[in-house]
Amino acid sequence: MKDAYYFISDAHLGLDDRQKERFKEELIVKFLDEIEKDARELYIVGDLFDFWFEYKYVVPKGFYRLFTKLADIIESGTKVYYLADNHDFWRGNYFKDELAIDILDKPFEMVMEGKRFFIHHGDGLAYNDTGYKILRIILRNKACQRLYSMIHPTIGIWLAKGSSSKSRNYTSKKDYSQKDGLRDFALSKTREGYDYVIMGHRHRPEMLKEGSGYYINLGDWMGNYTYGVYRGGNFELKRFYDIKQHKFTNDVIKSDWQRESEIKEKSSTGIYQTETTEKRR
Repeated sequence: MKDAYYFISDAHLGLDDRQKERFKEELIVKFLDEIEKDARELYIVGDLFDFWFEYKYVVPKGFYRLFTKLADIIESGTKVYYLADNHDFWRGNYFKDELAIDILDKPFEMVMEGKRFFIHHGDGLAYNDTGYKILRIILRNKACQRLYSMIHPTIGIWLAKGSSSKSRNYTSKKDYSQKDGLRDFALSKTREGYDYVIMGHRHRPEMLKEGSGYYINLGDWMGNYTYGVYRGGNFELKRFYDIKQHKFTNDVIKSDWQRESEIKEKSSTGIYQTETTEKRR
């Protein structure tokens, strides 16, 4: 029965050497294999690729296995939404025409099982990031994209990959302030009445509770290999693969408030007291 909603973000396919990229692709394909039986909808919340630019007759090569698997799960009845963002927004009609995937250009709202979800990749929300916000306007300008499309694909893709690498080195060292702009934005949306605010971009999986709403950052598929799943009124943030132990897990990633809640629940029922007593013996 297809009754689950899945969320992934930030695979940045094409970033590393061929061996590493093949490994990432295989993990994602295996993930899609596992969710195919119960995935009603799949949300790709930005940066599936480290760079994606479609020319009129050319698209970046590679990742045939991923595209094939996406086509398979769509044919099986899973609806796929793709929020193109700061690394993969330069695209045309390839995904729509070849895979029947809806590409979304802006953050959007969805209702699932009566709950309001707000889905935003997260770029442009960090504090102290004025330079990027200006660059973002330039990169998303249609005239600039048309001019770039006149460059030969071999040169254009090479330039883009180089600039992406330099940008990553720069942003990894940049001070974005101690405040978390993504979290503050998300919490403001929960105060507006959204039940769940889903983001990526930060590459740090976390789930925070604010009143009756939740902010979830999906993490990434570069080291954390995490994803979100919503079913039956319950949202879980999970790790598909443990890179340190080199094994598949599907373990739930629990935040501090969830662990504290479990302790209180066990304590109120006497289960926690029994467990601690048994450990002392």
